[in-house]
Amino acid sequence: MSARLNLDAVRFDKDGGTVVVVAQDAVTGRVLMVANSDREALERTIETGEMHYRSRTRGLWRKGATSGNVQRVVSLTLDCDGDTVLARVISAGPACHTGAAACFDGSGAPSVWSALAATISRRHSEMKAESAVTAGSGSSERQEKPRSYTRELLGDRNLRLKKIGEESGELIAACADGDAARSAEEAADLIYHIGVALEAVGSSLDIVAGVLQERSLA
Repeated sequence: MSARLNLDAVRFDKDGGTVVVVAQDAVTGRVLMVANSDREALERTIETGEMHYRSRTRGLWRKGATSGNVQRVVSLTLDCDGDTVLARVISAGPACHTGAAACFDGSGAPSVWSALAATISRRHSEMKAESAVTAGSGSSERQEKPRSYTRELLGDRNLRLKKIGEESGELIAACADGDAARSAEEAADLIYHIGVALEAVGSSLDIVAGVLQERSLA
């Protein structure tokens, strides 16, 4: 897949000849950084499939040229006024010069998949922390705490695999019946259970989304 953008439609700043570019993670939807590009930088971006920017201090530069944290372009979209470009990218590493994943804090709304993956991961981390505390105390007694369904699944391999089979069957039945609303509900249940199973083996829904993005670029 090659990025496309009608450069003649871009309203470059009359003084500096640049346009604002917002780089967004194509998988999570998180805004990574904001920079400027001129026509040459956008031409290089389209030609190479990797983000290029323009600044007063660095001139024309390719993101990740020194750090290795290149940004592969998924799409370039011009806003309604023609003076801002949204670049959806797959980043090889942190986008911020500080080493942070993004130049903004984590308050931005993630994609639904990323939010679900984060919740499942948090439940898993809580389980591991509690197990470590229990093991460190040397006590065989375990204080009973309210358990979420997610934690129940994470603690029972057979249960979570069984649920994937059950939810798959229910989705097939809903689709066979031509029931759009029920199909969406069953698909949501299946994706949730798949997310839990992926977390248990060290993967995640975000990683799956990344694989899909990579395939779309092939």
